[in-house]
Amino acid sequence: MKNILILGGSSDIAFELIPKLLNRGCKVTAHYSKNSKRLNSLMKKNKNLKIFKKDFSNLSNSNLNRFLKIKEVSNNDTIINLIGFMDNKTFNNTSMDQTINSLKINMLIPIFIIRKNLDYMTKINYGRILNCTSIGIKFGGGDFSYNYNLSKHSLEFVPKYLKILSKKNILVNNLRIGYTNTKIHKRMKKNLKGKNRINLIPMKRAANPLEIVEYILNLISKRNSYMTGETITVAGGE
Repeated sequence: MKNILILGGSSDIAFELIPKLLNRGCKVTAHYSKNSKRLNSLMKKNKNLKIFKKDFSNLSNSNLNRFLKIKEVSNNDTIINLIGFMDNKTFNNTSMDQTINSLKINMLIPIFIIRKNLDYMTKINYGRILNCTSIGIKFGGGDFSYNYNLSKHSLEFVPKYLKILSKKNILVNNLRIGYTNTKIHKRMKKNLKGKNRINLIPMKRAANPLEIVEYILNLISKRNSYMTGETITVAGGE
């Protein structure tokens, strides 16, 4: 069985992804920061799902190492980073602390978790790591998603740096996700929502979370045996 760690396990995409992984016999550990109601419902139905709560904004140099020692973030052969913290700050109204907080939640802590698992992946000669980023990186994003897109842009560097691990069958990629019917897009300011946003997409519709899940499944499976260090865009032609 694969041991799969999902960061941002309470997201809409994760909620569609987890049952499919469980149906394939995978052991899944799902992280969440606030609401676990849906995850608890899934966990009651399948013993191969474990969940744990952690608000990454509360982590610092003084307590990070202690957090990284918990069993939930160790000995995973597959990591899917679906964290999408959005603070709706613009370039002109964000503070340094707010920018650092977004970087920490969306990029820095996931990187340390990835690093924690590399020894195990090397030992078993297998690993799949997928960071889910945003189409906003391509266009600069909206006015109110500056910190979000900055953190996701920084995250896209990781596979380029880790591609040397491919000789150990550890493949690391980004999935750049377009406008999707998820909670995070519903929280965006008005000028990023609705028909005006959809009109920018050549396919003239938002993605369904299940469509995104299919791409995730392909990239983390053994079917992906030769792609690493890449950013794959799923955005309806944007």
